[in-house]
Amino acid sequence: MLESCQNAQERWGGVHQLIDRWLQERHELVRVYSSLSDKPQAPSANAEGLQRFCEVLLDYVSAGHFEVYEQLLNEAKAFGDQRGLDLAKQIYPRIEAITEVALAFNDRCDNGDCRDLCLTSELKNLGQLLHERFELEDCLIEVLHNAHQGQASQPA
Repeated sequence: MLESCQNAQERWGGVHQLIDRWLQERHELVRVYSSLSDKPQAPSANAEGLQRFCEVLLDYVSAGHFEVYEQLLNEAKAFGDQRGLDLAKQIYPRIEAITEVALAFNDRCDNGDCRDLCLTSELKNLGQLLHERFELEDCLIEVLHNAHQGQASQPA
């Protein structure tokens, strides 16, 4: 998961400051997730790490929904990119479903409902869903960026 995160940053780093910052947040999310899931003790035994993970998770999904996706859609509309808009229409429902799982995970942890047995399996499931989300986001960024890169560099 960390390798695919680094590859995305190499591909699109510098494309847009907003996306750069978001990819940095993704990298931090993966780092904190890995530090939680790689420990032999139950994740709840590392309450600080779990709290940090939830903070970064919320920041990441919020930035995606309230900043990055909106910007990508605005770009697609500005360039008349129907292919990008159609792709967004296909991808967003799945991203939203994964966001709901992430928010529910955070809410359970905030309420103190995280128990070791459930938490370990939920964390693993969430990691798989985040990996899927990263791939969907990368696809969306790649299609929109590649479609607009040539148009943006053409003289007016």
